[in-house]
Amino acid sequence: MIGRLRGRVDGRGDGWVLIDVGGVGYMVEGSARMLDNLPGDGEAVSLAIETYVREDQLRLFGFASEEERSWFRLLMGVQGVGAKVALAIQGVLSADDLTQAVAAEDKAMVARAPGVGPKVAQRIVQELKDKIPEAQFIAAAGHKVDGEGGKVLEEALSALTNLGYQRVQANQALMAARGKLGDEAGSIEALIKQALKEMA
Repeated sequence: MIGRLRGRVDGRGDGWVLIDVGGVGYMVEGSARMLDNLPGDGEAVSLAIETYVREDQLRLFGFASEEERSWFRLLMGVQGVGAKVALAIQGVLSADDLTQAVAAEDKAMVARAPGVGPKVAQRIVQELKDKIPEAQFIAAAGHKVDGEGGKVLEEALSALTNLGYQRVQANQALMAARGKLGDEAGSIEALIKQALKEMA
């Protein structure tokens, strides 16, 4: 399986780019957003790749980041969403926009992509809201926390969702708890205990 390609742009067309890697040209499909942001012909490029293999075909899909590739995989796991629809969504929404739309269950935002109707958009936000990694979910709620504090928050959020609390509710309670605890917010136990009080 091909996971990454580093080479030079060697031509492009509607929905694809040709990447020359040591004299071999790889045709890589991608979203309009990814293709628009590529460097000019002859310039160096590095793309995360999702390899799609079927009996009769081998397709390569390219992404500017691992996060975008993860979203493509998640989208492809939703019933009724194929590569064309997944790329159309990623052409309209960045990885951050998509995280925000799914976290907020904003189906109208997802439905902005061409070929995505309200039913498919609804299915996407419903099926993926619990699959967003904790770090992305916390950031999507507008709380950028790095380093050790971020890890503590992620673990606390994971613990609360495992206890059966809704992710959005748990995240809001954690943010309120963090504000009240100050320096003590570095302890997972203290954070969870205070968040449970907030939700009581």
